[in-house]
Amino acid sequence: VQLQASGGGLVQAGGSLRLSCAASGRTFSSFFMGWFRQAPGKEREFVAGISSGGSRTYYADSAKGRFTISRDNAKNTLYLQMNSLKPEDTAVYYCAADQAGNWYPRRLNEYDYWGQGTEVTVSS
Repeated sequence: VQLQASGGGLVQAGGSLRLSCAASGRTFSSFFMGWFRQAPGKEREFVAGISSGGSRTYYADSAKGRFTISRDNAKNTLYLQMNSLKPEDTAVYYCAADQAGNWYPRRLNEYDYWGQGTEVTVSS
């Protein structure tokens, strides 16, 4: 499967962005999907994840209450709605797919496919 992330940009603190991740292939609906981010000079970290059917969602503490992950399996698309953005949210955001059926994958090596990343910059 190929993943294409989009929707990043420059936004002021307190603003919102919605990221999208378009997936190719017919197996998108069987994958657990996640969003990760990597800030300059830092390691890539888990942001949010969603089960294959969308019934389970998980968030890093930094994202809880501000970000919402969702998916549309009919459109093979994953989303990340980001509200109340802070300068510390500045990073390249990546979508990723886990085909192994893990219940709650949070580590990078649990994901099999990665998008190319979309850059989010939050100005103060």
